[in-house]
Formats: sequence, C-alpha cells, structure tokens
Amino acid sequence: MSALLVLALTVPLIGLVPLLLLGPRAGERAALLFLVLGSGVSIAVGVVVVRTGHALEYFIAGLAPPLGIGLRADGFSAAMMGMCAVVLPLTAFYAMRAPGAPAARMPGAFFMLLLALSSALNLAFTAQDLFTLYVALELLTFAAVPLVCLDGKPGQLSAALTYLLFALFGSVLYLLGAVLIYGLFGTLDLAHISAALAKAPPGWSFGAALALMSAGLMAKAALFPLHLWLPAAHSGAPPAASTVLSAVVIKAPLFLLVRLWADLAPEPMAQAAAPLLAACGAGAILFCGVVTLAQERLKLLIAYSTAAQIGYLCLMFPLVAGTVPYWSALAWTGGTLHLASHAFSKAAMFMAAGLLAEVIGHDRLSGLRGAARVAPLSIAAFGIGGLSLMGLPPAGGFVAKVMLLTAALHQGAWWIALVVLAGGLLAGAYVLRVVVLALQRPDGDLPPQRECGWRAGIALALACGAVALGFLPLAPLGFLSIGRPIAWEGLAP
Repeated sequence: MSALLVLALTVPLIGLVPLLLLGPRAGERAALLFLVLGSGVSIAVGVVVVRTGHALEYFIAGLAPPLGIGLRADGFSAAMMGMCAVVLPLTAFYAMRAPGAPAARMPGAFFMLLLALSSALNLAFTAQDLFTLYVALELLTFAAVPLVCLDGKPGQLSAALTYLLFALFGSVLYLLGAVLIYGLFGTLDLAHISAALAKAPPGWSFGAALALMSAGLMAKAALFPLHLWLPAAHSGAPPAASTVLSAVVIKAPLFLLVRLWADLAPEPMAQAAAPLLAACGAGAILFCGVVTLAQERLKLLIAYSTAAQIGYLCLMFPLVAGTVPYWSALAWTGGTLHLASHAFSKAAMFMAAGLLAEVIGHDRLSGLRGAARVAPLSIAAFGIGGLSLMGLPPAGGFVAKVMLLTAALHQGAWWIALVVLAGGLLAGAYVLRVVVLALQRPDGDLPPQRECGWRAGIALALACGAVALGFLPLAPLGFLSIGRPIAWEGLAP
C-alpha cells in the first residue's frame, strides 16, 4: 500500500503524455481522466491511513533517510490530499469546452499545468526532508505562475512577474534556512532533526533558520504583510486559474508553516513564535477584510477575501501551543477544517465570478443589479460559499470558527476570539454586498445570454461541499492525529 504515495506523484505526470500527443478536445478529456485517477489514489491513501491507524511511508529505492528520500502521509497530509482530490478534477471539468463549442475555453497549457500542480501538491504534502520540500515548492511555483498569464495580456504578464518575484524571494529565504539547519544537524530529514532536537536544546541559529523559512513560506502563501502579489494575480487571471490558486496552491506553504512550528520546533520555541504568527493572521483578517469592502470588482473582492481568510490558520498557533491537550487538539482541528472549507468555498466563488463575467460582460459590482435573474445558480453558489466565510451555520467555516473560538476562550486568548468575530462580520458585509446587489431590480435590460448550467452546477456543488463539512462533530478529529507525536483519542476537556 505504501506504493500509493508514489502513484499519487506519478499518475498526474503520466497524464502529460496524451496531452502532448492528442488533439485539444481529446487532450482535455485525457487530463480530466488522469486527474480523476490521481484523486482516486489520494483518497485511497486517506482510506489506508484511517484503516491502519498509522502513517503511510515509502522510501525511494528502499533506502531509508538520510541515504534515501522518504515519503510519508499522516492524517494531516491525507486530509490535504483529499481536499485537492476534490477541487482539481472539478476545476478541470469546469474549464473544459462546452459540447459543440467551436473553441476551447482554456488552452491546452492550462490542463498541463493542472496536472503538474496535482503532482507538486502531493509531493509537498508527503515529502519528509527539507530539500525535497523545497523542490516541491519550486515545482508548484513554476506550475502556478503561468496560470496567471495564460491569455498573454500586459496586465497579466505584470501580475505574473510580481508573483514570480515574491515566490523566488520566498524560495531564497527558505533555502537559506534549510542550509542553516543542515549546518547544525548534518541532515535535512525531519525525523532525524526531531530526534536531534530531543537530545539537546536548539540554539538561536535554529530559531533564525525557522524564521527565515517561515518568512519565505509566508511570501509564497500571500500571508499578510507579504500578500501584495495575490490581488493583482487574481484580478487578471482566468477564473479557472484563480480557482486553483486560491483554493489549493497557497495551501501548500501554509501546510509547511504548520509543520515547522507545530511538529518540528521545540515547544518553548513554538510558544515564543506563536504570538507573532497570530499577529500576522490577525492583520490579514482585519486589514485585508477592510480593504475587501472597498473593492469595486468582484474578482478583486474575492482575491482580497482570500488574503483575509488564510489569516485564520495563523490564529491557531498560540492555541495549539497551549498547555491543555484537548483545547490544543480542538484548535488544530478547527484550523485544518478551515483550510478545507475555505478551499471549497473559494473555488465556488471564483467559478461563479467567471460565469457572471461571461453573462454580464464584466465583473464590476456596479453592474451586478439583476444578475440573479440571468445567473441564479452562480449567485446561489457565491452566496452559499460565502456562508462558510461568514461563519454561519451549518457551513464548515462555522464549525471551524466555533472550534477556534472555544479553544481561545478556554485558554484565555480573548483577543483571538475578538478577531474571529470581527472577521466574520467583515466577511458578512462584503458577501452580502454582492448578493444584495444581484437580487435588486436591474437598471436596464438584462443581457440575453444565460449562465452555463452544468458549469454553474459545479460551482454550486463545491459550495454545498463547504456546507457539508459543517456536519462534522464539534470535537477534535482523531484522524488528524494519526502519525503525529500526540494522539488525541480519549482526551477530555
């Protein structure tokens, strides 16, 4: 079963071959087929982890680290792989040409990049040494940057260049931190580093290495205050490209940020860094939330909302580093659930924005009056996806925010609770602004074109997926603790 980890990396890459050999229409279908196969492998990894209750491991060429390269999927990794397994195939289906249409919606390069993203994301979620993780981040960057400028417009090229510069800046910082760690321990394998840290307390140089790597990951994830590349990248990118950028691409550096501070860093160091990370998260939620309210374009509104919403993950760091295991586990579950519900809701909202722009001809909020009459499913997808951002029941974002709020209140972190509540109010303001405009009486004649029903159905399905996550129990999920140093089963508050 450990070979499933290799298949998760290679199946999407095999799908590149038919794309190069077949025509555009057949290539799209082949890409969708291999994305579905890859998703099946990712889901199978999660099933094996649940059934065995242990992390799934594979050593390339049978050589264990430090001689070889190890792949490992624990509960957290499997959850992230499962999230991507849902979003990526549906995005490919959304981007395919309509039956009988003379031209493709997206160039063949889009589907190639989507397959490359799938492989790079799975590598980022399973690699067990810092250099392989660096390779995964670089593969992710060079597959994601071209998505921004697929149409070749001047504004897109400028946004893609800005994204590339931020990503390369982050890569340099990450690599400098990895070099420092190699100088300290003589290895980059996470398990060997953890074993060395358990024997002797780390010095200031290890803290500096983690700080450099964290800054690099924040730049790649567009976490405040290094979020400046994200709005411009989203505003000009095709809707399908914005979907994957917001829903899954930025999740990989956030995932690694959690790994560094929750699993690798010693507890005293993690407790010292947690308030700084949480402050960045609070800045993202409040500052970017206010800026979102001022946007006059729908895609820019969703983009700034993305920069705001990822801040919730950073709020969990002080809570995870708390002294009561139950509340730490609850905060960890809330942060993970927020990542998944955010992926589904943002994918739905960007898809809906693309359909609205096709019907109306633009994405200016001033021209959205009456949009619900020509694109009812798209407006429904946007509104239902927004439920999760607002934190209203029964959406997954509601359960995630309740977990974070509960953990914060029981650990005395009242300011985190206030930030969570303020972020929900800001999200409600900008989501309702769009929905209310769309439900108003139109200023003039509506366009004769109507939304593409099956594509709007994909957006609506993803939005409903974000709601479905809200039916998970309000308790720590033992699945997420599989393969981690601390097990959560049997914990009591």
